[in-house]
Amino acid sequence: MNDSEYRHSDHLKNRHILLVDDEKELLDMVLSILEGEGYHNITTARSVQEALLLSEKNPPDLAILDVMLPDGDGFYLMEQLKKRCDYPVLFLTARGEDEDKFKGFRLGADDYIVKPFLPRELIFRVAAILRRSYKGENPLVKLENSMIDFDRAEVIKDGEHIPLTAKEYDLLLALYRNAGRIVTIDALCAAAWGDNPFGYENSLMAHIRRIREKIEQNPSKPQSLITVKGLGYKLLVG
Repeated sequence: MNDSEYRHSDHLKNRHILLVDDEKELLDMVLSILEGEGYHNITTARSVQEALLLSEKNPPDLAILDVMLPDGDGFYLMEQLKKRCDYPVLFLTARGEDEDKFKGFRLGADDYIVKPFLPRELIFRVAAILRRSYKGENPLVKLENSMIDFDRAEVIKDGEHIPLTAKEYDLLLALYRNAGRIVTIDALCAAAWGDNPFGYENSLMAHIRRIREKIEQNPSKPQSLITVKGLGYKLLVG
């Protein structure tokens, strides 16, 4: 793997993953496997309704779903998720019958893993799906006084290449995906701190201040990252 592929792999690990399983032990195990590989932007849910609620607040880039859930099944959940946004879905389930696999793929699943599974298999399948789905998606984003290179996780300003921290990257990516629109404080906290974002408002303000120092000519008079009082922030591009 060359340097650009390494950078792309690291970039993909910032993607938001929704992990849904009603068995807490298995949920914790899969979470540990993914976090051990560098995936830290993960939201967990244990039911269809919880998954739908969380995904509405903070849409994922990949959903990993069990088929058997207490208030429905993963096939129904996938259909509901894909009505909102067509992101990739991986089934991770004990249901290994051919009929279930065919149903999953027929409905639009990207992959199907039967429990028990090898941790490395899960990691390879997740990485493959993310590479296929998001290869070369992020361009060089031009702002008023700088540019953001998401593939290299850096800001380019006055000829200087300024690295972004993981949190700064997550926040800028959430803002860029909604460029020109208001992103609420709650949504930004969820993008950076996952499924338990409450109490991070002060940390968010500190990160916004540091981002402005990197992207703005005068951070006290921002032209690209604008505060919308009482609501949140928006990023102006182009």
